[in-house]
Amino acid sequence: MYILFLGSPLLVLSACETAKGNKQSAMGIAGMAAQAGARSTVATLWRVEADSTALLMQEFYKGLNNGLPKAEALRQAQLSLLSNPKYKKAYYWGGFLLVGSWL
Repeated sequence: MYILFLGSPLLVLSACETAKGNKQSAMGIAGMAAQAGARSTVATLWRVEADSTALLMQEFYKGLNNGLPKAEALRQAQLSLLSNPKYKKAYYWGGFLLVGSWL
């Protein structure tokens, strides 16, 4: 599990099922982070594959470093994986979501 803070406005939970809820938290760890004050959290809805996650995170951070808003950086990272024949299935890129502020 990777937990990373980029300054204070973004928490990234790129491990498996970090946005999957239960009776205690509707959106899992991502929901608890929002309740604790995280303005934005990237989380996952299902078990994610390690290699594709590493590529997606690399593209996501590249977008952020180029000044893209968080939502656009995530979208472009997902599109990057979608364009790769090895990771075309939504299993590899579709489980990532942004909770909170999209800017």
